[in-house]
Amino acid sequence: MEQLGIDIGGTGIKGAIVNTTTGERITERVRIKTPQPATPEAVIETARKVKEELGWQGSAGFGFPAAIRNGIVKTASNIAKEWIGKPINELFTHALGAPARVVNDVDAAGVAEMSFGRGREHSGSGSVMMIALGTGIGSALFTEGHLVPNTELGHLILHNQAAELYVSNRVRETQDLNWQEWGLRLNEYLNMLNDRFWPDLIILGGGVSKKFDRFAKYLEVEAEVVPANLRNHAGIVGAAMIAPK
Repeated sequence: MEQLGIDIGGTGIKGAIVNTTTGERITERVRIKTPQPATPEAVIETARKVKEELGWQGSAGFGFPAAIRNGIVKTASNIAKEWIGKPINELFTHALGAPARVVNDVDAAGVAEMSFGRGREHSGSGSVMMIALGTGIGSALFTEGHLVPNTELGHLILHNQAAELYVSNRVRETQDLNWQEWGLRLNEYLNMLNDRFWPDLIILGGGVSKKFDRFAKYLEVEAEVVPANLRNHAGIVGAAMIAPK
């Protein structure tokens, strides 16, 4: 089955049409820079442009950088605060003229990795954690293949600040950290997660997962740590998978 998935991030809004049976993209990815400030009106308009550029008329699924409970946005760390309290499914459905379903962006990426990526071997047993390192840090947690939504583990405190302010990929870039410096910070963070959740597998996502071989040697974690198979496309694939049928 073909479906549209759109991944809304802090720096880019990306979309593609996906074969949700195989996890393969049917089209090339369309990417438009996330508007600043990332207000509801501006983000929805940009998502509409992505949909139009892909020529898609039907329903769509969205990954969104926030905790979403019962269709209501609860947090806004890398988007405008005006999103908090908004009925996000209704907003996207109305603006795009077709049914829409919106979930946390890393939850969506995790769904894709559990179905088509490194999490497949653990889809029915154990626990798997996905950590997306980008503008901030997003997380997804699965136990025996079932998603525990909205974990937001990038906001755990590390060195007296939110962990994403210490070890996100944006921090690596803005502070000009070399791979060893950043890898050791990441190792601290992953060990903190390991000591609290004891996952069997930690999957690292986001664009930096393509550079896994640059920092892997600095990671000493009891859980197995691997890069995402779908790399930075997991969010698009997972969003397509959760779209209304």
